Order: sequence, then C-alpha cells, then structure tokens
Amino acid sequence: MIMEPTEAPALRAALAEGVSKWKPRALAIAQQIHALKEVSFEEVHSAGAAADLLAEGGFEVERGTGGLPTAFTASAGSGELTVALCVEYDALPDIGHACGHNLIAGASVAAALALRPFVDELGITLKTIGTPAEEHGGGKALLLERGAFDGVSLALMVHPVQDGVTYNPAGTSAQAVGRYRATFTGKAAHAAAAPHQGVNAADAAVLSQVAVGLLRQQIPGDHRIAMYVAEAGHVTNIIPERAVVEFECRAFTLKEYEVLLERVRRCFEGAALATGATLAIEDTEPLYAPLIQDDALAAHWTEAMDVFGKDTSPSAGISGGSTDMGNISQVIPSLHPWLSIPGADVPIHSHAFAALADSPEAYAVMFEAATALSWTVAAAATTPTERARLIKAAYRRQTDTQEGTP
Repeated sequence: MIMEPTEAPALRAALAEGVSKWKPRALAIAQQIHALKEVSFEEVHSAGAAADLLAEGGFEVERGTGGLPTAFTASAGSGELTVALCVEYDALPDIGHACGHNLIAGASVAAALALRPFVDELGITLKTIGTPAEEHGGGKALLLERGAFDGVSLALMVHPVQDGVTYNPAGTSAQAVGRYRATFTGKAAHAAAAPHQGVNAADAAVLSQVAVGLLRQQIPGDHRIAMYVAEAGHVTNIIPERAVVEFECRAFTLKEYEVLLERVRRCFEGAALATGATLAIEDTEPLYAPLIQDDALAAHWTEAMDVFGKDTSPSAGISGGSTDMGNISQVIPSLHPWLSIPGADVPIHSHAFAALADSPEAYAVMFEAATALSWTVAAAATTPTERARLIKAAYRRQTDTQEGTP
C-alpha cells in the first residue's frame, strides 16, 4: 500500500535518518570525485565509485548505459511512478571541480540510498542515473536519445552556485547552448618571399573575432557568445593556410538562440569572404535546450529547504549558464534547484570555487540537499493529484512508426 500524505512527518524523519546513515560513505565518494578531477567521458573511477556504493546500498546496477562507458543506471523498486535522480561527476579541464559536480553526485547518491528502503511503500521505481559529460559532450542528451530515461515521470538533481542565491528554483532557467567549430582554409605561401600568393586563414579568424565583438553591442543583454582561436598557424614564415575557431552561442529560448546563431554565422562568412578563405562550420556537441523547472516539484523542494532555514525568497532568475538537464526538462517534469554554498563569493568555473566545492560548508549543504531531494520525491509520490499527473507524463520516445514515417 502506498503511503498516505498524513504519514509525511514520520516518513521525512526516516528519510533524514537514512541520509545520516549513509553520510560517511557519500561524503567519501564526493571527496574522491573532487580529487579525481576526471573530465567528460573519462570519469571511469568517479562513475565506478558511485555505482559501487549504490550497489552496496541494494540497487541493481547497469554499467555502460546507452553505450556510454562512464554512464550507469542503478534501479530499485517496481512502482508505477518512475523517478530518476541524476548524478554528475565530470570535472572541467585544468581547473577541476569548479562547478561542484562532486556535490551533485554526493547529493543524488545520498538521496537515493535514503529512499531505497521505501520504494515499495512509495510505489516508485527509483533510478539513479550516472550522467557523464555535462560540461562538454551532453551526456544527458545522448542518454535521452538512447532510452535511458524511457518511462521516467520526474527527474531531479541539484546544482551548486555562489553564496547569496535563493534556494527557491521557481521561475529560474538556464540558457540553450550550441557549440561549434569554424575552420577557415586558405593557401600557404612564404611570408617574406611571396605573401601576396597566399590566402591567410589566420586573418579570417581575426576578422571573425572582430565581427563577433562588434555584434555583441547589438544583441539582447541575456544572450552570450564565446569563442577562442584553437589554431591559426605554426611558424612566422608561412602564411597560415588553416585556422580553427571554437565558438558557442547561448539564449534563453530556442527561437532566440537560432536567430543569434545565424547572425554569428554571418560574421564567420563575412571573414571568409573578405580574405578569400573557404569556411566550414560543424557542431561539436549536442544542443543543450533551455531548462524548465516544474512548479509543483519546485514547491516541494522549497518547502523542504524552509525546514533548514534557507533563503527561499522569490528569484529573479539565473542570468546565465547552461545544462544538458535542459534537454531532460523539455520532455520530463524536472527539478534543478540551486545550492548556495555559504561563503562562496567567487564565480563558478574558477580555481577558487573548485576549492570551496571541497569545503565543510559545501558538504553540509550537500547533505541538506540530499534530504530535501528525498523529501521532494516522497511528497510527489504521496500526493494523489501530483502522482497521477506525473504518471501520465512518463516519457516515451517517438519512434519512426509512432510518427507515421515508413
């Protein structure tokens, strides 16, 4: 029999006790992941450690989910409502866990272990899904395409941010982002003896940077363009015949993103035209869609964080950043709240934030978040109208047959 809402206080206490029970092991995993600093699709030991702990906690673990070697799915229960807790563990190149993915992993794993004994009473199938390559590579987008989220009715995770950000996720979002490689091909020539016979691909790269720089004045304030020159010659006495520029575009809606991308492409095309180089643009990662927070799940989470005395005032929204959780949220009711680390007055994606992500203050809020995640799942599962809505929303991939294509 599924628990009734009237049993919530006792259930909350039991879940909090469960998080406490697993605290030493979950803390060790989070600290280990922070020390490993494994980057996208190379998180062999990080994913393995998280999966091993979940197996120890009574989950049936599938490794290599979706054909991704560093993905996994740990499952328990057989209830009609399928819940996914997402685990991230990839680090940033050079600066390690400057986005706090060790805390994301610790919170989701601890919440899953606390929920495990109650899956039958809650009437849920609990999936803890290890999702690699959030920073670069779009692991969740790939797993979504490959069936890892089939049948899932709600997906949850938390994300660390600087101090002072409200714990109330209602109305917050994250931008769509697409990442690309622009390759200019020119013609090599001796830079002193016959420069006029060359076509300088490096000049095209410079012109593209100038054009994009000027474009930034003419785009909405919440749009973002970032780029760097990855290659543009190797020695001074040869006119560079090849230049490579890596770039990305971000906007809060897909429509705005597409318009922005077209304008940026024209900057590259103009640079190629001006120099006589040829241009090829290719995408390097899956498109990350904008993030949608589920209002009901956000309300459950906010109520839980009130218990811990956190700032849950209404948010003005997050002004930047992207996540492949956006792809999940477009098709599955999702929660991706912000975890404000006390004393973190430095930006994410910095060496200073990486250090703070391994601090006692960070781990303290990580376990509060784990408890709140478990309470959010329990509240959704035991609220009849909420449960019915979520079961109806279970994700089903469209196949060619379903779409009517032969």
